[in-house]
Amino acid sequence: MNQINRVAIVGGTHGNEFTGAYLIQKFAQFPDLITRHSFETVTLLANPNAFAAGRRYVEKDLNRCFLKQDLQNTTLNSYEELQAKSIQNILGSNRNKQADFILDLHSSTANMGLTIILVNNHPLNLQLAAYLSQISPLVRIYRCSFKSISENPFVNSLCELGFAIEVGPIAQGILKATLFQQTEELVYAVLDYLEQFNQGKIASTNETLILYDHLSVVDYPKQQDGKIFAMIHPELQDKDYQALNPGDPMFISFDNQTIVYEGVSTVWPIFINEAAYYDQGIAMCLTQKQQINI
Repeated sequence: MNQINRVAIVGGTHGNEFTGAYLIQKFAQFPDLITRHSFETVTLLANPNAFAAGRRYVEKDLNRCFLKQDLQNTTLNSYEELQAKSIQNILGSNRNKQADFILDLHSSTANMGLTIILVNNHPLNLQLAAYLSQISPLVRIYRCSFKSISENPFVNSLCELGFAIEVGPIAQGILKATLFQQTEELVYAVLDYLEQFNQGKIASTNETLILYDHLSVVDYPKQQDGKIFAMIHPELQDKDYQALNPGDPMFISFDNQTIVYEGVSTVWPIFINEAAYYDQGIAMCLTQKQQINI
């Protein structure tokens, strides 16, 4: 792509993640903050009913409703499924209004810092991620690439360019000024970079980028009836993006038995003890740390 004409900033995809939702409200009230000369910037509160209720979703996780076959399925009619189709019409299917870059703002109860979530390997996404990690030591890059756009259930499936920003730790349904301001500054940095890209001012360099590539999810230890019987070990709690070695404590059972990591190689866990994943029984995601050349 030689020119970015329309950038969409999305917040409130999950209604109880207030950082993105309130940033959207701020940008709507003060549009000059996100105005750049070479492209149009639009904002979208993705899940207004869930936001009003202070819930992650009303019927179904909106950020799992963007599979191509689901968007084309006329029989799917839950609130979030209909909302996803509406968002597709706003950002993805109207040629005159189609977004060229989507920035989706999220927050986490896990100690994720400022995380960029990549869903593909587009060179511009990688270069922008590398730039953001250079200007802020708090930024880390998590890559959970899909083989094709049709397999991506996230809002970012609507556009090849863009990514999600995940910030934490912050409890659901509240604002934390420090994370709010850090997210806001990151949004401005993205917009400024895209402005420079349109003006041809981004030099091509052989930069390196540290990535945390998705490996797997780890469930909480469960009894036969499906109830969990252990929690995150104190030595692992809040240690997102830190090395977990074979034999390191991972869980502690309710009768105080330590359960260790039994893998054969070092991994880097993230989303540790994420509140939103308890309904699925997910304790964390495991990643592999690597450095790549861009």
